[in-house]
Amino acid sequence: MSQSQAASNITDAASLRSAREIAYTEFKKTQSVSKLTKQLSKLSDQLLSHLWSSFGLNNEAALVAVGGFGRGALFPYSDIDILILLPADEKQSQALSKQVEQFVASCWDTGLEIGSSVRNVAECISESEQDITVRTSLLEARLICGKKQLFKDFAKAFEAAMDPKAFFQAKQAEQIQRHYKYQNTPYSLEPNCKESPGGLRDLQVISWISKAALLGDTFKDLNEAGLVTQRELTELNRNQRFLETLRANLHLLAGRRQDVLAFDLQAALAASMGIKEESPRQASEAIMRRYYWAAKAVTQLNDVLLQNIEALLFPQESRTILSIPGEGNEYFIERQGVLDITDPQLYQKHPEQILRTFLVFAQTANVKSLSATIFRALYNARQKMDSQWRANPVNRALFIEILKQPEGVSRAFQLMNRSSVLGRYLPAFRKIVGQMQHDLFHIYTVDQHILMVLRNVRRFMVVEYTHEFPFCSSLIAHFEKPWLLVIAALFHDIAKGRGGDHSQLGKADMRKFAKDHGLDKKDTELLIWLVAEHLNMSQFAQKQDITDPDVVKAFAKKMGDERHLTALYLLTVADVRGTSPKVWNAWKGKLLEDLYRATLRVLGGAKPDASSELAQHQEESREKLRLYGINDDAYEDLWKQLDVAFFLRQDSSDIAWLTRHLFNKVNSDQPIVRARLSPIGEGLQVAVYVKDQEDLFARICAYFERHGFSIWDARIHTTRHGYALDTFQISGSNLVDEGGSYRDIIQLVEFELTAALTNADPLPNPSMGRLSRQSRTFPIQPRVHMVPDDRGRYYTLALSANDRTGLLYTISRVLAKHQVSIHTARINTLGERVEDVLLLDAANLGKNPKLQIQLETELLEALGA
Repeated sequence: MSQSQAASNITDAASLRSAREIAYTEFKKTQSVSKLTKQLSKLSDQLLSHLWSSFGLNNEAALVAVGGFGRGALFPYSDIDILILLPADEKQSQALSKQVEQFVASCWDTGLEIGSSVRNVAECISESEQDITVRTSLLEARLICGKKQLFKDFAKAFEAAMDPKAFFQAKQAEQIQRHYKYQNTPYSLEPNCKESPGGLRDLQVISWISKAALLGDTFKDLNEAGLVTQRELTELNRNQRFLETLRANLHLLAGRRQDVLAFDLQAALAASMGIKEESPRQASEAIMRRYYWAAKAVTQLNDVLLQNIEALLFPQESRTILSIPGEGNEYFIERQGVLDITDPQLYQKHPEQILRTFLVFAQTANVKSLSATIFRALYNARQKMDSQWRANPVNRALFIEILKQPEGVSRAFQLMNRSSVLGRYLPAFRKIVGQMQHDLFHIYTVDQHILMVLRNVRRFMVVEYTHEFPFCSSLIAHFEKPWLLVIAALFHDIAKGRGGDHSQLGKADMRKFAKDHGLDKKDTELLIWLVAEHLNMSQFAQKQDITDPDVVKAFAKKMGDERHLTALYLLTVADVRGTSPKVWNAWKGKLLEDLYRATLRVLGGAKPDASSELAQHQEESREKLRLYGINDDAYEDLWKQLDVAFFLRQDSSDIAWLTRHLFNKVNSDQPIVRARLSPIGEGLQVAVYVKDQEDLFARICAYFERHGFSIWDARIHTTRHGYALDTFQISGSNLVDEGGSYRDIIQLVEFELTAALTNADPLPNPSMGRLSRQSRTFPIQPRVHMVPDDRGRYYTLALSANDRTGLLYTISRVLAKHQVSIHTARINTLGERVEDVLLLDAANLGKNPKLQIQLETELLEALGA
């Protein structure tokens, strides 16, 4: 059966399904998306018309397609939005209500997943005036069948009620909100091809505003009206076709409405669109790189067109021109918060003005964007941005000058990337534009991550953001040449994707930049060192016991001096924050700050002496306890049971808190559980004091797992008289209601965990949760590594695996089974990956060498389950 035959015989669910399958099959062969979307719209029209006439509604009401269906562009699993337009007479409308209900029900019965609204003309106008979404949907209204005059009355009333200026402002505000929802970037690793910045919605916004302003229904109309150039028209059509083809294939691959380019669909999507690579990962990278370039172009075209339409709609405002003060700024003007140039041929005549544009942008506080003229001129001058242009001393000086600006640097670099100027000035950066990162904790492409880190460094310097990280802001305020840290941020990951260690490969790029831009020897050495060592502090803080003086001493030796330490600390905080909102948390911030402060003391001449640290922690704790009216001799019995390691590994505030609750319960027969809002400002701190038992840690983990808590840190201590004194930093839970706080569940946690520890029932079987979609797509080979320390007192157990619910409990249960005690647990979750480090008591492991092999084998089995 041909498509035309199929379309003319759509009368039931079976014929619709058959015709759709024929359309899908042809699309998979031809990839002609416009033909597919029109055909699917036509098929739905056919069935809707048949059902409409079968209920005798043709001469009484009008059936109208709205939204994307109104455009005649229906994707395989798009909503079929319809408006049932009723006559104004209330009695007539009520008489039709039963037929309308039957019609709607029959649509669902035949497989049409409709979104329906039933209104008269007046109600349509009223609703559209109150809701911009309704107004937008009705803007694309198309009559399918029914009473033509009724539809004409609606169209006339809707056009009369439309205020193009108000519509423009509302859609612009809506777009800003939508972009914010998607992190204001097209470069997330799993973008939404419809809603993300640079997606189809950005193109639709242009069409809607143009139609509302009666400028035309197509991009070609805008070209004829002089709003877009021929090149831009070609770009608009090509990128729209690419994004629509992408979306149609996504729907068919998922078998449902699917607009997110999920990891597990990317390789199959590439194959559907004819991209052939040797491995799924390469296919994924190829299709996503094409997507990012398309999204980047759409973002810029959206900006250009909205500016041009705004100039037409608000001509009086666009005529207001302000000159830009300052030497060398005579070519630049400001129009309503937009930076513009006086001559469209400026960059052809004076290529050195290209970088000056971004310097002027950063220096002019009330300028928020670049003009359409600038974006066009930059594109036309791309051939001018060659090796000679890069080597020009004027341009090199301008680039450094941009980096040194007190404000506007982050926005300037974002615009330099959007306009491709940054990649043309730094060829190494151009190589990582759109570069995927398959490590399960970065959520952005390499270039976007770099710009996020650069932004984070810059926020430390801006007064308005000092409340975010006051310690970092204080440090950078006293740091000599803070703009060097912006350069370090720009280069720290620039060698990713080349194969090998990007920290080492990036040193050559950093060295060349420093030499080309005349940086002195001292600054050059610092920058090269930062690129090479940028992962070091995070690894020390999260994988080693930073309360151990020897660990701090070794780290201080790597730092060398305070300048290197401070620079690395600031870059590390900015870097970890720039990976993903899931990766950064207050506990990681505390670990980094504690390591910084401890190292600074060593670099300042203080020897990492355990006895002096012990005395300091104890005295600070005593001072805090005196504030509560607790005399020194009141807790003497408790402190006698605690060894040096306990006092070194706990903050004085923690020691005081634990002492307050335990000093009169030293030999308690019942478990004591205390919880408080975590001093780090996020989650809970929970303390457990109970007679030690082999499976204690596993029982505690079982409770936390059951209630959905994540354990950030665990510090396990055994007193001299055989009691366990364990503290945990936890966050997230199904016990915390939406809008609730951790304060509300403190008493519940204390009561329930006490009951769980009193219960002597066997340990429950672990309920290993399912792997996330990302983890299934990019599985991590589980790794277990166990080595004894130099003194033979402990074994370090390092584990790496995909994260899942119940993982730590599963590990602790294996250890409890073999009577292996945990001394400390450093829990490090990086997005979808865990890298935990446990310090195990060597008592049993040292006696039985075979036990180590058995443990590693069982843990690997558990991690891979």
